[in-house]
Amino acid sequence: MPIPMAIQHATEDFERFLADARDTSGLTTRNQTYTMVDGVLRAFRARLNVRDAIRFANVLPPVLRAIFVADWDTDTAPLAFADRTVMTKDAQGLRTHHNFAPDTCIADVAQALRRNMDAAALDQVLETLPEGARAFWRVPEAA
Repeated sequence: MPIPMAIQHATEDFERFLADARDTSGLTTRNQTYTMVDGVLRAFRARLNVRDAIRFANVLPPVLRAIFVADWDTDTAPLAFADRTVMTKDAQGLRTHHNFAPDTCIADVAQALRRNMDAAALDQVLETLPEGARAFWRVPEAA
């Protein structure tokens, strides 16, 4: 069997996603953007049980999937979904001295994610996750 295209082009696809997330958020560097994305993914993962988190991870592009599951303490009980302000603070709490994620970080990552993956697959899995999951990845209406 040939190597799946998603695996063959994982690095290029991730770089395209990072550039999109950087531009959407107004950040200036790949490192700032990576920390923001990592924080947002961890804030979401912290609210899922292992089974649901793996189902979510399975629809992510390969590099984002790896980031999503990296350094995960699966013995930690899931947090409840909270309002956007609380979850934003969770995302901004990762590597605080190097985290420049704006208050719009969840929406910024959601927008970039939807533009750089199969958004229908994302929506399909979100429908099966606990209440609050869809709202977490909701993209605000354009003004």
